[in-house]
Amino acid sequence: MSISAARIGAVIRKELTEFRRSRSIVVTMGFFPVMFLILPTVEILALKASASSALLDKRVSLSLLFLLLIPVFLPATVAAYSVVGEREQGTLEPVLSTPVRREELLIGKAGAIFLPAIGLAYLVFGIFLAVVRFGASPVIATAVWHAPVLLAEVFFIPLLAGWAIWIGLAISARASDIRVAQQLGILASLPPIALTALMSFQVISPTLTIAASLAGALLVIDCAACFLVARLFDRERLVTGSKSSAGPTGPAQ
Repeated sequence: MSISAARIGAVIRKELTEFRRSRSIVVTMGFFPVMFLILPTVEILALKASASSALLDKRVSLSLLFLLLIPVFLPATVAAYSVVGEREQGTLEPVLSTPVRREELLIGKAGAIFLPAIGLAYLVFGIFLAVVRFGASPVIATAVWHAPVLLAEVFFIPLLAGWAIWIGLAISARASDIRVAQQLGILASLPPIALTALMSFQVISPTLTIAASLAGALLVIDCAACFLVARLFDRERLVTGSKSSAGPTGPAQ
């Protein structure tokens, strides 16, 4: 049976409805963007036009790096909650009893997290640039708007979000505690950020080849992750707490 876009759409709508009803998710989606907007904005606005070029480059790189934490921490936290949280609340079993395939369920869950996550990430990114443009001195604003990593950040936001979502879902499908799943999800989502930080601070020379290679690797992982995570998604274990006799590679239904 082929993957159904209609069933995926139904899962996305169901997940978005559940998100609006969950106070913890609403708080998470509000807290992370605000926190990661305030910190870099204050850092940049506090800079004086007479700051040395070395200090200016360091502050700009650090501020833009902070903004990249939004598409990592936010979706990782929500994704880690997505399966184990529903299981604890008793809302997962009715979904698993429907004809929806596990790939469709996972794609729907990922899509429901991806859309608001990158929407908020781009919104905060745009607000930051607007505040810097009109609130900082011309020298500082020019340094931010012409930063070498600025364009790369636009492309890396959805790629990092995809990585964080699939890592979070993989952990959530196997975890038995929400807090542990969320902590592991955030930690497991950090490697691409660490590599990005090394390039931002020029520990690794941020060449076009390296940036394109990292982006390509993330894109391949994001595209293949659904089928990899589906192998960890055992319906019987999630419902009963015991391992299915068919194992994680058994039938999708």
